[in-house]
Amino acid sequence: MRWTLKPKPEATQVALMKKALQVDDIVATLLLQRGIDTYDAAKTFFRPSFSELHDPYLMKDMDKAVARIEKAIEEGENIMVYGDYDVDGTTSVALMSSYLKTRTDSVATYIPDRYDEGYGVSYKGIDFADDNDISLIIALDCGIKAIDKVAYAKEKGVDFIICDHHRPGAEIPDAVAVLDPKRDDCDYPFKELCGCGVGFKLITALASNQGQTVEDLTEYLDLVATAIGADIVPIVDENRALAYMGLNIINTNPRPGMKAIIAEVEKDLLTITDVVFIIAPRINAAGRMKHGNHAVTLLTETDFNLAAKYAADIDDFNTDRRETDKRITQEALVQIEENNEQGGFTTVVYDESWHKGVIGIVASRLIETYYRPTLVFTKSGNKLAASARSVSGFDVYNALEACSEHIEQFGGHKYAAGLTLLPENYKAFKAKFESVVKATIDPKLLTRELKIDLDIELGEINDKLMRILKQFAPFGPGNMSPTFMSQNLKDTGYGKCVGEDDKHLRITVTQSFNDKIVCIGFGLGDKIGVIKSKRPFSAAYSIDENHWNGNVSLQLKLKDIKE
Repeated sequence: MRWTLKPKPEATQVALMKKALQVDDIVATLLLQRGIDTYDAAKTFFRPSFSELHDPYLMKDMDKAVARIEKAIEEGENIMVYGDYDVDGTTSVALMSSYLKTRTDSVATYIPDRYDEGYGVSYKGIDFADDNDISLIIALDCGIKAIDKVAYAKEKGVDFIICDHHRPGAEIPDAVAVLDPKRDDCDYPFKELCGCGVGFKLITALASNQGQTVEDLTEYLDLVATAIGADIVPIVDENRALAYMGLNIINTNPRPGMKAIIAEVEKDLLTITDVVFIIAPRINAAGRMKHGNHAVTLLTETDFNLAAKYAADIDDFNTDRRETDKRITQEALVQIEENNEQGGFTTVVYDESWHKGVIGIVASRLIETYYRPTLVFTKSGNKLAASARSVSGFDVYNALEACSEHIEQFGGHKYAAGLTLLPENYKAFKAKFESVVKATIDPKLLTRELKIDLDIELGEINDKLMRILKQFAPFGPGNMSPTFMSQNLKDTGYGKCVGEDDKHLRITVTQSFNDKIVCIGFGLGDKIGVIKSKRPFSAAYSIDENHWNGNVSLQLKLKDIKE
């Protein structure tokens, strides 16, 4: 890892923040690094509220979307809520269908089959709507590039409203309304909503027609917070407020399906990290291993006993998913080694037998090993399908755009995308992708960067600092958990490797005779030599709490150590 210490704000700014907030240097500096430079900004940061949410009607086409849905409700039209099969898509469908069912009984849901229909709006889904006298489709977390599909639906007399957050192409679909803050012609002040967030803005606008406010819609925020965490969107601005309030719902009054998922979790308060690693993988597993409908059924169920049964089924899917992605990752690593492809600027692998539902996870796992923009391909019908993942700072979407002559279809974000291509184009695409990345990436981005907020002394770490750091949550892109470093550390003599295969490191460090603190370094077992050399070393870490036998003590969660 290359350690990068963030610039410190000017001393005068730090002094002003310290005085305004009655905090120490560390807290004042962390806030300024996050762009929080006034008392009012700090108050908003620490106490997110509904007042920070923007007017939904600032989003282009919102008035058209609301008018069309109100007409459908008034005239008893059949409405279909359509969404992608991942967490953002299924939570979006659960949110929109749950809300609409409070207004009309004529609501159906549709999640495309990952293997039969693929990503996004499908002709099969439109045909289903046509066959069932459905005249309005509300598509969530997909649709921004469905030019031909929307035109096909229009020929059949089926209207579309699109709620998406992916980057549009050169042309916008000819739908009744296209809600996407990333549209060039959309002046909505916050561009980083997830798909479920866009859906929430739509139901907020619909509810305002009924004399309701956003505060009457809090029951939907557990879904929004889950989508924000799972889709790895920046947790700033409106997303921070939605995630903060949604976590409160998850911890106090979650919907039965959510309650069933977290029933076995032995924690008083769940964080965004828990959402990402406990809730999201289970919801995702339905679409990966079976069908996304299972997730929607779970998230819309009102009877807890039934929800518990559905949650148990989804837990089984997740177990299968873990075993499958572990096996395929191992096979991919072997393929890379055998083909001697470790030295390039990209990682691109393919096997027709690999499970399409886990190739995105496998791509992320390969980045953990080689840290290169990565694509994992498998066979999908008569085409090849891939999931792309990128390294911090490199836009894989732009790289794919530069290879578009070899691609059938692609879409996504800066760091994650999906694509399909014809088998005969695979080799040409692979070569072009390597050359594009080689020509455009800054070579330093191929070494994982560890961004460090502050260099501090161990003596500055105490319970009061920990209490304030907890209030910086929820953490995520744009507001990562603070990472600190300390220099001239020494092991007190009890450092050792722990865990299966001695993967992890447990040490007690001191910087002076009075300062001692326990550290745990997951996956850092190979650094034991640095500790045993008895020479001073530096550590990069986050400050954490260790709960053991009813006792709570501070510990450092190591991210890296260096002599």
